[in-house]
Amino acid sequence: MRKCAIAIILAVAATPLPVAAQDAAPDPAAPDPHVLIDDAVIADVRDFLETEIVRLSVTNQNERHADIDDDDIQMLDRQWRTERETADMPLIAATLSSPLSVFLTRVQAQALGLYVEIFVTDDKGLNVGQSAITSDYWQGDEAKFQKTFPVGPDAVFIDAAEWDDAQKIWRAQLNLTVTDATGARPLGATTIEINLTELMRRKAAIAS
Repeated sequence: MRKCAIAIILAVAATPLPVAAQDAAPDPAAPDPHVLIDDAVIADVRDFLETEIVRLSVTNQNERHADIDDDDIQMLDRQWRTERETADMPLIAATLSSPLSVFLTRVQAQALGLYVEIFVTDDKGLNVGQSAITSDYWQGDEAKFQKTFPVGPDAVFIDAAEWDDAQKIWRAQLNLTVTDATGARPLGATTIEINLTELMRRKAAIAS
């Protein structure tokens, strides 16, 4: 089961983007992600975030990590970074084969190129589930976490657009707080890497 889940995640990560996105050249100026990632895009993201598998996964890890200290967090983060360079990957394998990771991988695949990457963290900023292998395990020292979970349940942080020269697309991160079923209590945070080039294509198709 674990090998199957990891294989699914790696397959999604390797799936080619639509031809139009692959052939696109960088525009003279980066698109404005604050305009493109509008309320409708955010609502679509919230639809899959506000599910039991997301909330239960984050809540369970929050309970397991209730007494974790900064030294433990740094140790886990170092372990993750080390495992990225080795064949033996117990921490990465356990995270990628979790039910939440499998769910997020399916969400990314069903988005047909709109989502480049999705990951969810606990209340410490440690990964709970993800659709691809992240560079690190702890996001707590980054803006994606600091401008969402500590800010409150309604926090939305959209980062600047970046050109991905390998995939020939513009991309930007949408970051939200993950909440309990009432929507009032923050549980963790999530980052969704949006393919802005694909989003622009879809909006133009609707407008035409």
